[in-house]
Amino acid sequence: MLCEDAGQAVSNSMDEMTDSSDPALQQPQTDSTIVEPIAEAPDESSDLALVNDARAGDEAAFEELFNRHRRRVSLIASRFFRQREQIEEVVQESFTKAYFALSDFSNTQDNSFAAWLARIAFNTCYDELRRLKRRPESALSDVSEDESVWLNKNLFANKAGSDIESEAVSRDLAEKLLSRLSPEDRLVLIMLDAEGMSVAEIAKLMKWSTPKVKVRAHRARASLRRVLKKFL
Repeated sequence: MLCEDAGQAVSNSMDEMTDSSDPALQQPQTDSTIVEPIAEAPDESSDLALVNDARAGDEAAFEELFNRHRRRVSLIASRFFRQREQIEEVVQESFTKAYFALSDFSNTQDNSFAAWLARIAFNTCYDELRRLKRRPESALSDVSEDESVWLNKNLFANKAGSDIESEAVSRDLAEKLLSRLSPEDRLVLIMLDAEGMSVAEIAKLMKWSTPKVKVRAHRARASLRRVLKKFL
C-alpha cells in the first residue's frame, strides 16, 4: 500500500508537471544548453514540516514537496539526458526514492532537504548512465564542421588560465563529447563545469572526501582531453 501511495503521489504531480511551463520539460533536449539555477530556494523550515507530515502518511504534504523541488530535479536530469521521457523518468525515480527514504532524512545545517534530494537526483542520473552502459546518444562523427574547427583552434591554445575542458563542457557540443566518457567521469564534469560547483561543494553534497573529488576530477578531465585530441 505504501508503494502504491508513493507512486500515486509522484504520478499525480508528474501529470501536472507535464502540462506546466517548465522549460526543461517542454521540449526534448536537443543539446546541452546550460539552464540557470532557480533564483529562490524553498523555505527549509517549512520543508521540514512537510517532511514530517509526509512521514506520518500525509500524501498532500509529499505532493507539495514534489511541486517545490521538481524543477530543480528536472534541471539536474537535463544536464545528463536530452529526451523529455528520460528527464521525466529520472524525476519520478528520484522522488520515489526520496519518498521511501524519508525516514533516513535528518535536517541539519549541512544537509537541507534540497541538498539531500539533489544528491538522490545526481545518483539517480549516475545509475541511469551506468544502466545505459555508456551507449552514446551521439557519435563523434556527429560533431558539426564549425564545432570541429572551434576544437582544433582552441584545444591547445596557450592562454593564461585557459581551461579548454571546462569551456567545451559549457558549449552546445558538450553532449557529444561527454557521451564518450564513463558515467563516473561524466557525473564529476557536469557537477564541476555545468552546475558550477566547487570541489568542496561536491564533496559536501555527495558525501565524498575532498581528495576523492580532486582525483575524480583530474581523471575525468584527462579522459575528456583524450576525446578532444581525436579532433586533431
